[in-house]
Amino acid sequence: MTGPARPPGSNFWRHGDACVIVHFRLTPKSSKDRIDGVVDTRDGPALQAHVSALPEDGAANAALEWLVASWLDVPWRSVSLVSGAKSRLKAIRIDGDAADLARRLQDKLNDD
Repeated sequence: MTGPARPPGSNFWRHGDACVIVHFRLTPKSSKDRIDGVVDTRDGPALQAHVSALPEDGAANAALEWLVASWLDVPWRSVSLVSGAKSRLKAIRIDGDAADLARRLQDKLNDD
């Protein structure tokens, strides 16, 4: 089950307490681990992520955490799944300075 629906036009991430919460749509069993940009989902915008891991025993969720940490160049231990363990729609918490993390997210999207 996913969290509450976000209003149309809302961002794919939000500030938390010393963190940001980023929404992802995950596709497991992909040929390559990658983040492709923002897509519309039934719950609002999310980053589209692909991982090669299978969706078994949390492997795809762990692969997403590693991918996000690598993509944003943050420590792996600062990235954690907060909702969507058994759903394609996930919320990932990234601990750290929220303004810096927001800048990193925007920079990554501008580079793609």
